[in-house]
Amino acid sequence: MPPARKALLQIHLCVVIWGFTAILGKLITLPAFALVWWRMSLVVLALVFVPAFWRGVRRMSLRTVAIFSGIGVVVALHWVTFYGAIKLANASVAATCMGVAPIIMSVVEPWITQKRFDPRELVIGIAAVPGVMLVVGGTPGGMRLGIAAGVLSALLVAIFGSLNKRFVESGEPLAVTGLELAAGTVFLTVLALSFGGDSTRLPLPDAHDASLLLVLSIACTLFPFALSLVALRNLSAFSAQLAVSLEPVYAVVLAMLLLSEQRELSLQFYAGLAVILGSVFAHAALKRA
Repeated sequence: MPPARKALLQIHLCVVIWGFTAILGKLITLPAFALVWWRMSLVVLALVFVPAFWRGVRRMSLRTVAIFSGIGVVVALHWVTFYGAIKLANASVAATCMGVAPIIMSVVEPWITQKRFDPRELVIGIAAVPGVMLVVGGTPGGMRLGIAAGVLSALLVAIFGSLNKRFVESGEPLAVTGLELAAGTVFLTVLALSFGGDSTRLPLPDAHDASLLLVLSIACTLFPFALSLVALRNLSAFSAQLAVSLEPVYAVVLAMLLLSEQRELSLQFYAGLAVILGSVFAHAALKRA
């Protein structure tokens, strides 16, 4: 199988798994900050016992360790805003906001990876704006803050996706995963210790949350995160993000089936989702042209 096709299948497997993260985020009762801290901490704890992780870290230069640690801070902020969007709105809204990430990526990736900027991509990105407006208009007023958090999360995922693409060849996937999530855990811990308010408390999860956190951390984080880094070796950050843009579809369908969220949202919301996804696939056609 050609490496590019294999990488595409790998990233789509990751997307299917990631479709469940929004559902789990809604089912876990912990606040977004604590949820992300536990998610990252459990993955790091698991990797501590994996010899391949330590071998990969030892092969890295201090500069490379620092780069991936910095990216890990962006990952942590992305997850906090993503789960914040879920808590402030719902899983469908948060997942739909991720649909604008490829549009942001079309501007961010050339700047970070030093590739040529294609203005046609920006034009198609602008065409998605009506979709965003429909999504906003199709959600209850109390969910608007959740939409803002979701769009910020999309910006952050575009940034760390581009950074990972630029530096992914500098480290082995497990080592990169562990470093980024460890750095993110340390960053969130410092925030919790520095501010210590209600939004940054780190309560112990109950049995229900603990079981879901284990699924979220190992099955939906460690495995797909490392696999996505493997896939990035043979895909552009934009192509990877394009595949990831199908995550809202999986998440919204799952939210309808498992959480009955369609009762909270109007047809206008789903029309907006269709427009956003249409712009994403227009990007794909442009890339093939």
